[in-house]
Amino acid sequence: MKQMKGFEEIARRQGGLKKQLTAGQMTMLAIGGAIGTGLFLGSAYAIQMAGPSVLLSYFIGGVVALLLMGCLAEMTSEHPTPGSFGDYAEFYISPLFGFLVRYSYWSCVVLAVGTEVTAIGMYMQFWFPTTPIWPWVLLFSAAVIVINVIGVKSFGQVEYALSTIKVVAIAAFIAIGIGILVFSANPAYGIHNFTANGGFFPFGVKGMWFAVIVSIFSYLSIEMIAVAAGEAKNPVIAVKTAFKGTILRLFIFYMLSIALMLAIVPWRQSGTGESPFLMAMNVIHLPAAAGIFNFIVLVAALSAMNSQLYITTRMMFSLSRAGQAPAALGRVSKRGIPVNALAMSCIGIVVSIVLSLVYPEKSFAAMMSISVYGACFTWLMIFVTHLFFRRQHRQTHLKFRMWGFPYTTLAGAGLMTALLISTAFTEFFKMTLWFGIPFTLLLVAIYFFYSRHQPLPTAMETPELE
Repeated sequence: MKQMKGFEEIARRQGGLKKQLTAGQMTMLAIGGAIGTGLFLGSAYAIQMAGPSVLLSYFIGGVVALLLMGCLAEMTSEHPTPGSFGDYAEFYISPLFGFLVRYSYWSCVVLAVGTEVTAIGMYMQFWFPTTPIWPWVLLFSAAVIVINVIGVKSFGQVEYALSTIKVVAIAAFIAIGIGILVFSANPAYGIHNFTANGGFFPFGVKGMWFAVIVSIFSYLSIEMIAVAAGEAKNPVIAVKTAFKGTILRLFIFYMLSIALMLAIVPWRQSGTGESPFLMAMNVIHLPAAAGIFNFIVLVAALSAMNSQLYITTRMMFSLSRAGQAPAALGRVSKRGIPVNALAMSCIGIVVSIVLSLVYPEKSFAAMMSISVYGACFTWLMIFVTHLFFRRQHRQTHLKFRMWGFPYTTLAGAGLMTALLISTAFTEFFKMTLWFGIPFTLLLVAIYFFYSRHQPLPTAMETPELE
């Protein structure tokens, strides 16, 4: 097929990475990225927007994530490359859209790395309340960078271990929460908290809808399964296995844990200074539970940061190999690591340090507000790309097939468009479009300026580092 031959050129130019990730590691990689600060700390912002109806917010966000993963699993099964949805947009729509998707996603997750490491600094203040955030940012950033430099096999093993801790911890939280609701005689706990203090919709349907934006940020990084497929031992099997395992676990973990948290802690008490999960542990007075759970949320943020730094590195690597970033960023070490792209992707860490020094109280919220644009734009373009992909593969026997096409894909695209527009009407996300629209226009101008003079590189033009 002519189309397949064309895509083989895109895949070939991204050679040099090691295919060492297993299906289990890929599943945990996606869970590691998605179960992090967005759930443990970002949920506090969502609760303040929606009250108890935040349950519906995360349900809607989960449905969008499910549709997105169906589209990605279908495209990735056919084309497992490190550039993933950036490559798909380039090939099936146009090189311009490949450029926009890659840079929008890269900038989004780079800032998400900053939110994770900022949260780590906030969590460390639980034990060291008089210390500033930035020293912790430096310390943990160095540790994560070393993990990513060693090699993808070691990275996969570390991420598997960190994600396992998170999964066990959330399962324990769910078990403890259910036990408290069933066996505790304290009238302060119970599902009556869902309707107390203003009802289930204290801020109306509008508040519930705005909180969906936070839920999308929380689910962000499940798409890294598609990027990691480029370094999987058996990408087709790995993608199918990871897709099924990730969605089910995430959906159960998010919905159950937030429901139990709301039943234990009245929603108006969920502030934005600390994790509402930690508040729940404080409320029920389990011995040392708060300290233990603070350690867990710290591990969660560390894991998410680790996996997000991995994915931004691969996206920058893909940009370089596509001739859309300096060629040096496409070089790989003898261990198969794009070290220069990794260094470039540490920008989010630098931004988080600066913001934690200048705006220590608002640094997390500011970075989340800005990075939401890249998340929404990328997810929207994945749905749009899938429409173009299917048009080219009408007669193809696909290895994985998205159910309900085209209605499910159109529903996902419609929801993401509505959410992106909705950011303009919220106070919390007022910076999203103010940053996003000029950023996109700037990218378009850069693309057209440089595309006339920049030749397309091949794998031979990007030698390994010594």
